[in-house]
Amino acid sequence: MEIINTIHTRNLRGDIFGGVTAAIVSLPLALAFGVASGAGPVAGLYGAVCVGFFAALFGGTPTLISEPTGPMTVVITGIISSFTASDPENGLAMAFTVVMLAGLFQIIFGVFKLGKYITLMPYSVISGFMSGIGVILIILQIAPFLGQPSPKGGVLGIVKNLPDLLGNINPIALILGVMTVAIIFLTPSKVKRVVPPQLIALVTVTVVSLVFFGDADIKRIGVIQTGLPKIQLPTFTLENITLMLVDGVMLGMLGCIDTLLTAVVADSLTRTEHKSDKELIGQGIANIVSGLCGGLPGAGATMGTVVNIQTGAQTALSGITRALILLVVVLGAAGVTQSIPMAVLAGIALKVGIDILDWSFLKRSHKVSLKGTVIMYGVLFLTVFVDLIVAVGVGVFIANILTIERLSSMNSETVKAISDADDDVNLTAEEKSLLDQANGRILLFYLSGAMIFGVSKAISREHNAIKDCDVIILDLSDVPMMGVTASLTLEGAIREACEKGRQVIIVGATGKIRKRLENLGVLSLLPPHHLMIDRKEALKQGLALVNSLTEPLNNPISSSQP
Repeated sequence: MEIINTIHTRNLRGDIFGGVTAAIVSLPLALAFGVASGAGPVAGLYGAVCVGFFAALFGGTPTLISEPTGPMTVVITGIISSFTASDPENGLAMAFTVVMLAGLFQIIFGVFKLGKYITLMPYSVISGFMSGIGVILIILQIAPFLGQPSPKGGVLGIVKNLPDLLGNINPIALILGVMTVAIIFLTPSKVKRVVPPQLIALVTVTVVSLVFFGDADIKRIGVIQTGLPKIQLPTFTLENITLMLVDGVMLGMLGCIDTLLTAVVADSLTRTEHKSDKELIGQGIANIVSGLCGGLPGAGATMGTVVNIQTGAQTALSGITRALILLVVVLGAAGVTQSIPMAVLAGIALKVGIDILDWSFLKRSHKVSLKGTVIMYGVLFLTVFVDLIVAVGVGVFIANILTIERLSSMNSETVKAISDADDDVNLTAEEKSLLDQANGRILLFYLSGAMIFGVSKAISREHNAIKDCDVIILDLSDVPMMGVTASLTLEGAIREACEKGRQVIIVGATGKIRKRLENLGVLSLLPPHHLMIDRKEALKQGLALVNSLTEPLNNPISSSQP
C-alpha cells in the first residue's frame, strides 16, 4: 500500500478549481469553529490547514476535504473547557495533546484494519448522537448570538443562565446574527452554486456592521496572530492522564465515524471506492500535526467534499490546493478578519448545528420503529446533558441487546426436539418413515441458524422436555456457527444423555463447529461412527440401535435357549 498519494496533473484545472472553491467554503467555518471551541479563530484556521493538507496527502479518499467539523468542534470544546478549568496554565496545551492522542488512536485503528468496524453501529444510535451534537452546537451559539459572553459550565451552564442571557440581549449583535442566518437560508440556489452563502453572509454582514454600527459596543474577532504556529509540545499531568486517554479515544472514534461516513458520500458521487484503513492513517497523521501546531481536530467534511467534487476535483491535489490557500490567509491576510462580529460567526455555526440534526429520521422515526425512536431520543438526551461516551455506550448496548433478543427469539423457533414427523422440519418421505418406525424411541434434536448465546435457553427448554427415548440424533447440518454459550449448553445435554444410557448421534458437525465440540471433549464421549454427515443414514443407524435394544424385550424366551 502506497503511503503518500500520487499527485499528477491530468486533471489540473478541475483539482485547482475544486480546491479554491473548497477553501472559500472552509474559511468562514474554520473561523466560526475556532471561536466556538474557545481556542480562538486562529486554531480553526491552523486546523483547516494542517488537517486538510496531511489528510489529502496520506488519506485513502482522493476527493475528500478534511477540516474541523461541527461534531469534532463540539467534543474539543468540552475538552478545552474541562482542562482549562482544572489547570488554567496548561489546560489548552493538554487539550491539544488530546488532539494528538486522537490522531495516534486513528493511526492504530487504521494499522489494525479496524476501519470496517468503526461505522458498524445501529443507525438509531448514530442519528441520536449526531442530532445531539447538533443541539449542543446550537446551544453553544446562544450567548454570542445574543451578544453576550458564554457562561461557564458548557451546555448546562448556558441552559441555567438562559433567563439572564435573554434579559440582557445586545440588540445590534442580535440583528447581525439574524441577518447572517437569514442570508444563509434565503440565498437562491443559483447563487449558492457560484458562491457559498456562508461567505456571502460573512462579508455582507461584516460590512453592514462597519458602515452602520462602527462605533457600537459589539464583540468582534480582534487581531489574529499571523505567521507560522508555535509548536505545542505534548503536555501531561499524572492526575489527568487517564482522562486524556479516554478523551483521545472518544475524539479519535468520532473523527473516524465522521470521516468514513463522508467517504461513503464521496464514493457515491465519484463512483469509486475509498480505502478506509488508509484514510484513518491519513486522518491520524493530520490530527497529530494539527495538535502540534495548536489547531483544532478535523475529519472528513461533507459540505466541502461535495463542493470539491461538484466543481471538478478528482485527485488529492484539490485538498492540498485548498490547504495552501488557507495557509496564505493564516500567514498574511488574517488581519482582514479582525473586524468580523462574533454574532456573525455564531450565526454561521448555528446553521451548521441545524444541518447536523438528522431531520429526515427525526420526523419519521416513530413510523419506522418505536424501539429505535426511544433509543435515538435517549442517545440524543444523554449526548446533550450527560456525556458523549455514556450516550454512545448506552445506546449501542441497548440496541445490541434488543437485536440479540430478536435474533435469539427467531433462532429459538428453529430449535426442535421431535419424535415423529414434524411439518416444520423439512424431512424426506424416507426420513419420516424411519422416524415413525421408531415409535417415539428416537428423538431428532434439530437446530437451524446461528446458535448465538441467546438460543441456549431454547436448547435447555427443549432438552428438559425430553422424556423417554433410547436414541438422540442431534442434527447440526443447518447451523453455520455456534457460540460458546450455546456450545456449553449443548455439551451439557449430550453429557446428561450419555449418563442416562441414551445413545447420541451427531449429524452435520463440520469445520469450526466440529472443532468446537472436539475442544469441549464432546466427541470423546461418543463412538466414532456416531458422528455422521447424512441425516437419513443417522436415522437408519438410530433405528437399528432401537431395534437391538428392544429385541430381547420382545422375545424373552430366545435369550434362555441353548
